Amino acid sequence: MDWGLVTAFLAVDLLLVCVPGADWAYAISAGLRGSVLPAVSGLVAGYALHTLLATAGLAVLVAGSPALLTGLTVAGAGYLLWLGWGVLRRPATPGAAQDAPAAPPLRTFLRGSAISGLNPKGLLLYLSVLPQFLRPGGVPVAAQTGLLGAVHMAACAAVYLTVGLLARAVLRARPAAARAVARTSGAAMLGIGGFLLVERLATL
Repeated sequence: MDWGLVTAFLAVDLLLVCVPGADWAYAISAGLRGSVLPAVSGLVAGYALHTLLATAGLAVLVAGSPALLTGLTVAGAGYLLWLGWGVLRRPATPGAAQDAPAAPPLRTFLRGSAISGLNPKGLLLYLSVLPQFLRPGGVPVAAQTGLLGAVHMAACAAVYLTVGLLARAVLRARPAAARAVARTSGAAMLGIGGFLLVERLATL
């Protein structure tokens, strides 16, 4: 395995992971509710699923099936719309999170894994970006795919943990700002979900 390519992939991947999106919105919301670790673990688990699919060659099958990709997109967009509406209705703040009963860690984990696992943009990352860093011969392509997928998962874990913890630490004493950030996160989920839905349905 060419470790120079791995380093180059990490640099590109970090740039992509640092672009705010649905994962960021969920990490921020979880930070305000005090459940960063199970939320980020769920997000990373969703990308573990993408890694397994890509390693097994199933990602190409999904991308080549318009009906399957449309179903995945609609499911992911619908889930984001539902979560975003819930965040807008009940924006989390550190103070409110302490008074309200915490969501079970398993539920928080499953929500995170659904957000990243149902996100077709995550799947397309493995189809459009990752293959550019694979080299035939020597190390099997499946092993290279698994390694680069693990690098992506590690980058996601580091960035989303930082985002969630900073959201809670910085906004702890600013309930009004925390509420505004939570509502912005909910609006981001709604916007991303709506965009994915319209974009995919427009191609039918």
